[in-house]
Amino acid sequence: MHQNPSNQLEKYAIASMPMLFVFLWSTGFIGAKLGLPYIEPMTFLAVRFVACSLLFLPFVLMASTRWPASWVDAAHIGFAGLLMHGGYLGSVFWAISLGVPAGTSALIAGIQPLIVAALAGFVLKETVTARQWVGLFAGLGGVFLVVANKLSLSEGSMFGYVLCFISLFSMSIGTLYQKKFCADMSLKSGNFIQFVVASLYFILLSFVMEEQVITWSGELVFALLWLVFVLSLGAVSLLYLLLRKGAASSVSSLFFLVPPCTAVVAFILFDERLGGNSLIGMGIAIFGVALVNFPVKKRA
Repeated sequence: MHQNPSNQLEKYAIASMPMLFVFLWSTGFIGAKLGLPYIEPMTFLAVRFVACSLLFLPFVLMASTRWPASWVDAAHIGFAGLLMHGGYLGSVFWAISLGVPAGTSALIAGIQPLIVAALAGFVLKETVTARQWVGLFAGLGGVFLVVANKLSLSEGSMFGYVLCFISLFSMSIGTLYQKKFCADMSLKSGNFIQFVVASLYFILLSFVMEEQVITWSGELVFALLWLVFVLSLGAVSLLYLLLRKGAASSVSSLFFLVPPCTAVVAFILFDERLGGNSLIGMGIAIFGVALVNFPVKKRA
């Protein structure tokens, strides 16, 4: 029997989603690096998420939208967004503004699968094997080797790298929280709620922490357009679709492909280079993530 062409097309589209997500997600670090010379990080993110909220507003009002069944459900969605947008992006953008290379910040975020796999055993009752624990410590060791090398070369500050680790744990906890409490949320209403929460959060931080000075340039406009339409509206929705289709640890395994992708683009655009120790550290970190995410053979 011949398969329906539309079914085949849908099958190929679903199969391509992980790699598309990896590429789109890796460009977020590049967008931050491109725009931050012209705007402060919290102001940058406030503008980004206000734009996302305004763009989404007519869409959720005019289209048929399923809203959360209760205020508790809405609060869960908002808190997950606060972790995945506020804690994660706020820390990453701040770190890059302090001189942390885009490729290194992507590497630290890229060991998220290790943290998620470890925590998923406690939070979601997903199985975590001894091999995965070995991978966790190998990945952490590789990242610390890269960070130590970058600090020795005065690339970024200790506080900047601490912010990167805060972003790592915020995204990891947010991924698990999203999977546990918001797995059935509507992408339209859920994204809108999280965009509004992130907007309020970053507006508040921009008033408290920054002078809100913006130097408009072609690079900043391009970075904003890319981050709003491709990252916030495209990649985040794709992430939530992927979270619905698999275990949290399997979805998070995609993040380990982001660092090498980001490193290549950062080298081409910004001449960010990885020395010998950094390359070794990245290799160890990727090996650790591979250990965590290789399928475990079941005994007959």
